[in-house]
Amino acid sequence: MKSRSLLALVSSLVALPALAHDGHGLFGSHWHATDALGFVGVGLLIALAVWLSKGGK
Repeated sequence: MKSRSLLALVSSLVALPALAHDGHGLFGSHWHATDALGFVGVGLLIALAVWLSKGGK
């Protein structure tokens, strides 16, 4: 059990210096293809949820 806790702690500490640059998202200064793909994916999931909530008709 101690080794799992230690592994989780080390893994989380290793990720601390990882920082993304500013400007991503809908109102950001620039987009990447993966940003746009994420918005398309969310839109498709919302459309699917609405369609399924109406019984698929």
